[in-house]
Amino acid sequence: MDGVERKTFVQTQRKVSILDMVLRVLALILTLAAAIVLGMNKQTKIVPIKIIATLPPVSVPVPARWHYLSAFTYHVVTNAIACAYAAISLLLVLVIYKGGKSRGGLVIVIIVLDLTMVALLSSGNGAAGAVGIIGRRGNSHVQWKEVCSVFGKFCDRVAASVLLSLLGSLAFFFLVAFGALRLKKLN
Repeated sequence: MDGVERKTFVQTQRKVSILDMVLRVLALILTLAAAIVLGMNKQTKIVPIKIIATLPPVSVPVPARWHYLSAFTYHVVTNAIACAYAAISLLLVLVIYKGGKSRGGLVIVIIVLDLTMVALLSSGNGAAGAVGIIGRRGNSHVQWKEVCSVFGKFCDRVAASVLLSLLGSLAFFFLVAFGALRLKKLN
């Protein structure tokens, strides 16, 4: 590599490293926000329950908490894992670009781990989204009633958490795509 090619290579690497860092910080923030929004989600409503048709309904406080459903617990955990990985990968990316040299082996490891985060977040989003849809619409085939008319704020926060997590998985997806392009340029 002559001087001009080396200078162009280093400039390209700096642009890629800045984009990489921005996407990692974005993924960290989005997955952290998704975990916090759902992890802090709770709502209690007073619900009238009719026990005997001739008596007036009994008002009972009914809580909705994220940890009552395993799909929501899984969603919070997957986002926490992705957030922790994003923080660790920020440090790894600094090692990759240190001194303008790119280490191909470490780039491959990062790409595989980024892809793992895409898969992990997608599974958590699918689980939480499926339960959220049942909560919003119910399921007449098995006589499950929709609950979002009662726990509207809770359901809205679940939807916000899933959206934030989807955006976080999209950031990891772009990291995989850009990493693959970077790897192709190295070879």
